[in-house]
Amino acid sequence: MEEREDDLARSELTERARRLFSGPVTFLKSAPALKFLPDPDVPEIAFAGRSNVGKSSLLNALVGRKAIARTSVTPGRTQELNFFEVGEPLLFRLVDMPGYGFAKAPPKVVETWRRLVRDYLRGRVVLKRTLVLIDSRHGVKPVDAEMMEMLDQAAVGYRLVLTKADKIKASELEAVHAATLAEARKHSAAYPEVLVTSSEKGMGIDELRAAVLSDSLL
Repeated sequence: MEEREDDLARSELTERARRLFSGPVTFLKSAPALKFLPDPDVPEIAFAGRSNVGKSSLLNALVGRKAIARTSVTPGRTQELNFFEVGEPLLFRLVDMPGYGFAKAPPKVVETWRRLVRDYLRGRVVLKRTLVLIDSRHGVKPVDAEMMEMLDQAAVGYRLVLTKADKIKASELEAVHAATLAEARKHSAAYPEVLVTSSEKGMGIDELRAAVLSDSLL
């Protein structure tokens, strides 16, 4: 009985999230420094990931638009915190953070991005959850583990989300999923579930929408 009720609640949440993301989603602003952040008046869900992990493509798939988040063949294109508003009336914001790891930029610029992300994560009171995107083809890399440690230390709850799941064989995906889940369980602030997605094929997008909506209500 409880399992049936859980399934019903999950189904209702998924449908609510689908309707929400088919409605108004608008770009608000880019913040190159903390002083440019919008007022902390609604919940925020942040997206983090290595450069070239497919963050912009996943954001576009999440909101059902082709180009609300800018995609580029040049890793490290996102250099600021980009804010998108969801819902009318406004329910929460999505925050696209600068990619970490590899970026075609001078070291001083990269360090500026790193400080911006670190300070945002540590001090943003309305931040409800961070989604750490992991490329299914590579699994958790050292730079991903560094980001997870930073989130652990900041006591910011986060989910691990596998991207580009359509790019590898099912057996390989199963192994990467298991390994990523095992890694999540080693971290105090990590959510004990790993979402599997593909922006191109739409895999896991409904589940991701439901997770984002659920996290925004915390």
